Amino acid sequence: MRERTVKNWHKHCLLPDGTELQEHSIRTLRNIVVGEFCQIDYGLRGADVFVGESSKIREYVWASGDARIGNWCEIGGDVIAKQDAYIGEGVTINGKLSVSGALDIGEKVTIRDGFEARGDIEVRNPMPVFMFILIYLMTLLRIENEKELDRILDDLFSEEEEKLEVPLMIPARSKLDLKVFSVPSTMKIGKGCRLHGNIRAGSIDVQQNTVIFGSLRARNRIAVVDGVTVHGNVESGSTVYVRKGAHILGDVKAKSIVLHEDARVDGTIEAPHGLRIERGV
Repeated sequence: MRERTVKNWHKHCLLPDGTELQEHSIRTLRNIVVGEFCQIDYGLRGADVFVGESSKIREYVWASGDARIGNWCEIGGDVIAKQDAYIGEGVTINGKLSVSGALDIGEKVTIRDGFEARGDIEVRNPMPVFMFILIYLMTLLRIENEKELDRILDDLFSEEEEKLEVPLMIPARSKLDLKVFSVPSTMKIGKGCRLHGNIRAGSIDVQQNTVIFGSLRARNRIAVVDGVTVHGNVESGSTVYVRKGAHILGDVKAKSIVLHEDARVDGTIEAPHGLRIERGV
């Protein structure tokens, strides 16, 4: 089961509606789920925040709900949980740990500036974050059979996102520095987001009224829709879809391009396998 889930975990990245990627922080009103072995040079600010094992967060973790930090993670700044916190074995926090509720903490944890917790404190190794995320996703999707998880997630990310309060999800082994946001495969960016940085993924879908201050590059398809503005180039190894009302300030380069007559591209267009102009809706 672990191998199957990890395969899917590498597959999807979702930035839900209203996500902000600023100079030093990723912010959302929803939960944040970070996979294993990630390197993120930003702070994380959300509702519940889950960080998978052996990940490195350069800045802070701020949760309006619970914070759950997996084994052997390193946090560059403070960890603040307005409810409960779960800190795994071998975690290093290069700041202060502040918990308004209960604290479960593993062995060999290093906290440079000390900690405070208003609730009960238990020194034990909490459930691995990987398993907690699996249970969390099954509960969110209202399923009992783990074997259904891959299929449901595929459907969710293609059609059903708006029916659930889907978290901000960053897949395992992703790298986010101050210049590039790189994930292994699929990235879906929701409505009304503001993102600073260059996006790299297997495929990219950008929903309405999102502004990206950087470029988009993908091995497979890229689609941008009404109200999307990209302050940079768009490059794909497959097809780029520039729908009605989208605005690309840079160049668009792909094997093939589908461009709506009411979209706007300020730079050059390069499509060796063909350019198709859409009309109407």
